[in-house]
Amino acid sequence: MASVFTRIMKRELPGRIVYEDDHCAAFLTIAPIRPGHTLVVPRLEIDHWIDLPPDVLRELWSASARVGRAVDTAFRPRRVAALLAGLEVPHVHVHLVPINSEDEVSFSKADHDPDPAALDDAAERIRAALG
Repeated sequence: MASVFTRIMKRELPGRIVYEDDHCAAFLTIAPIRPGHTLVVPRLEIDHWIDLPPDVLRELWSASARVGRAVDTAFRPRRVAALLAGLEVPHVHVHLVPINSEDEVSFSKADHDPDPAALDDAAERIRAALG
């Protein structure tokens, strides 16, 4: 059965996709820790990042860097944190979170009912920064 991330990439489920290439896609999470919190996901469904083939791992980090730069441009945080911490979906994903302090990187701070207009705005800002 396809993961929820694969279903978003295939447009079977809605998602605010901000970036796509042949190897990866990036879209906003539905439970952001901070505005602009974006997930970068390889198209290959593998549960744990240490099991990714080297070429897929390279593509994932390349896409993460590209999208991370766009998040940085769009939100101007002190840093864009990159986390490989997801346990809720058995499909590797990099969390890109714009932060101004390390205490902002806590999944306990996730907004499980974000304003759809704020998510749309964040997605447009990231897309614009990507060009």
